[in-house]
Amino acid sequence: MRQISSRFSIAVHILSLIAVNPHDCTGDFIATSVNTNPVIIRRIMGMLKKAGLLEVRPGVGGASLLKQPEQITLLDIYRAVNVIEGDQLFRIHEEANVQCPVGRNIEHVLQAEFKAAQTALENRLAKTTLRQLTERFR
Repeated sequence: MRQISSRFSIAVHILSLIAVNPHDCTGDFIATSVNTNPVIIRRIMGMLKKAGLLEVRPGVGGASLLKQPEQITLLDIYRAVNVIEGDQLFRIHEEANVQCPVGRNIEHVLQAEFKAAQTALENRLAKTTLRQLTERFR
């Protein structure tokens, strides 16, 4: 089974760290907390910046949130880092045998179920803010 990209959890980690410790949040400091390469951190921070969630100051300036933690949902972060391809969390295998009654119908039947599951996930992520999440750290 293919997992959702770790970019999502890393992005949540980055924003949580900045929300909890708004001073001195440089790329190297964040990379140490995440325990990953600073290049990965910079790439994800670039995505968060493009989504309007983060301001990145070059050099030793660090990063800061562009919105209050209570205004950022997990869904905002999920969408910012392009976790899914083509706005579809689930992919259906291609070229099923249309001569088979299952093969002929599987895509249509699964599509509705997969869409409902994706909607449920996104609705759940929309209910949790960065503030609510970081309050659990204390």
